[in-house]
Amino acid sequence: MRTLISIVAIVAGMSPAPASAAPLPEGSADHVAGSQILKHEGTGDLRTAGSPPTEGKVPGMDVSSHQGDVDWKSSWDKGARFAYVKATEGTHYRNPKFTQQYNGSYNIGMIRGAYHFALPDRSDGVAQANFFVNNGGGWSPDGKTLPPALDMEYNPYGETCYNMSQAAMTTWVKAFSDRVFHLTKRHPTIYTSTSWWNKCVGGSVKFGDNNPLWVAHYNSKLGPLPMGFEFHTIWQWQAAGLFPGDQNLFNGRFEQLQRIASS
Repeated sequence: MRTLISIVAIVAGMSPAPASAAPLPEGSADHVAGSQILKHEGTGDLRTAGSPPTEGKVPGMDVSSHQGDVDWKSSWDKGARFAYVKATEGTHYRNPKFTQQYNGSYNIGMIRGAYHFALPDRSDGVAQANFFVNNGGGWSPDGKTLPPALDMEYNPYGETCYNMSQAAMTTWVKAFSDRVFHLTKRHPTIYTSTSWWNKCVGGSVKFGDNNPLWVAHYNSKLGPLPMGFEFHTIWQWQAAGLFPGDQNLFNGRFEQLQRIASS
């Protein structure tokens, strides 16, 4: 069959396709925090009256280039007080809208941070941490910058766990986390879903001792947390809603959110 395809291509005046597949792309406006979680896990009972309780919580959002130039004043007026902005993916992709989104949220008064969409089968954790921190994933103790965040979720290019064992994935996450801490003096927030994390990372290392948890679960109730975490800091409870991008709730009061951004 391959020989027949090559003959047809030559007759048509085209060069036959190379035997090896072209390298997969790295980075997309569609690879946002939770895009693959929504695809694989779907939503729960969001249409019932049981919307997540907001008393004692702080509403927020997360965006990527998929949202384009964000109207930050509109989101502020509707109640959003914090935002995470996608900065990078792998070791080559940079969000082309990052400056407008990261600076715009800051200028309107929000507490904001940057996140990295991990591709752990492409390069090691140290390399991706370096790329992230050098392209927006830094931190400063100004009271308005959240810890940098690591987005760990289903592989948008192939096998769910990136063809990696739990031990290998745990090593990758720890290397990324340690490198970000070395560069910024903050352990990164870990973004994930309970189902993906328990399958692909597991609980051999208790990341919750150092890394804040940003958990995705599209439902009116949060449900169990990933292995290794006893507390969640942010809940991404809906993939679309009042604000552009995903809808989030900080698990505490605004003063507590400020403290996380300060130390």
